[in-house]
Amino acid sequence: MNCAWDAFLSLLPQDMRHEVNKQGAKSLQELRLRLGQPVEMVLNGKSTWLSRKARPEDLSFVVNSASRYSPWSASTAAQGYITATGGHRVGICGVCVIQNGIMTGISKVTSLCIRVAKDFPGIGNGCDLSGSVLILGPPGSGKTTLLRDLIRRRADAAWGSVAVVDERGELFPVGADFYKECRTDVLTGCGKAHGIETALRTMGPTVIAVDEITAKTDCDALMHAAWCGVDLMATAHAASIQDLLQRPIYRPLAESGLFQTVLILNRDKSWRRERVRL
Repeated sequence: MNCAWDAFLSLLPQDMRHEVNKQGAKSLQELRLRLGQPVEMVLNGKSTWLSRKARPEDLSFVVNSASRYSPWSASTAAQGYITATGGHRVGICGVCVIQNGIMTGISKVTSLCIRVAKDFPGIGNGCDLSGSVLILGPPGSGKTTLLRDLIRRRADAAWGSVAVVDERGELFPVGADFYKECRTDVLTGCGKAHGIETALRTMGPTVIAVDEITAKTDCDALMHAAWCGVDLMATAHAASIQDLLQRPIYRPLAESGLFQTVLILNRDKSWRRERVRL
């Protein structure tokens, strides 16, 4: 297992780091700060609490540390998260700023969920890498981790290059040793639909990989890339193939028959292979 642990600790106020490091260096999954409440640590799926409560200055420190005052990082806060150095994801809740019916930011932060980014090389061993692969699972089931490992394996194989559209900077983040020299080209910081079209035009990939399909435009871009002869690797929030088919956004993609392999992830990080049956 690999983790940019020092980068994670640097997100936290100084007086919180020692206790978090002592208890969670090997098993911390999430750290939750709720204004005025004890800080919650999720260790291997079980919660424990620090002796101190989260203060307004604690939440401000984490947000500022995560964004490093970067305009791009700050803009992603309007989507409810910031991806920090090392790939650690900071989810944000609070008072939303709405302009013309669109959320443009958060004016007062009241809760943070810091998800620790971890890498497990070899977790995808045994998966057939030929053709296109779709990974399904609930939040926190390890979709990004499995996709990252499959990307590395596919890039190491003698099948050409993989273009990765890493919108949130979580697949191959800055400051984490998740990337090794292989035929992988990573485009970070742009929307998936635009990134897929850009990679298709400029990098000549044999495979395009994206994390978390969430919009119809993502699905349309993936299908366009597949029609151009490119294999796909992607993840989506769904508990099963039947669940996927019941969602209007995903159904055309599932019915297209583009994905030869569908991997279903469970909460315990195990996975099974299924086929789409319409």
